[in-house]
Amino acid sequence: MILFGSFIALAIYWRKKPEYHRRLVFVASCLLMDAALGRFNFLFNHALFYPALDGLIALGMVRDWIVDRRIHKVYLYALLPLIAVQSLATYAWRINPKWWQAIAQAIVGS
Repeated sequence: MILFGSFIALAIYWRKKPEYHRRLVFVASCLLMDAALGRFNFLFNHALFYPALDGLIALGMVRDWIVDRRIHKVYLYALLPLIAVQSLATYAWRINPKWWQAIAQAIVGS
């Protein structure tokens, strides 16, 4: 949700630049698909959850490549932090390190 909010905030900030705005809203909308894709156990339990989301964003990149003959820089700047946060989330989910348990307990308040 932090990434969704960040991309939407950037899209609002750059609403007068349609090339940026359109792609940021698209990436944010793709991030909302995590709730839908998370309901498919075969994707989530086999660590294909985030690559499926990234595949949706890749479709936008393919569209740019076909129509504009280049990939817009918004995709290039958005994918790196997105993949980094996804990797951290997968690590915290699979390994469940002590530091993550402490953060989760502090959030929950137990």
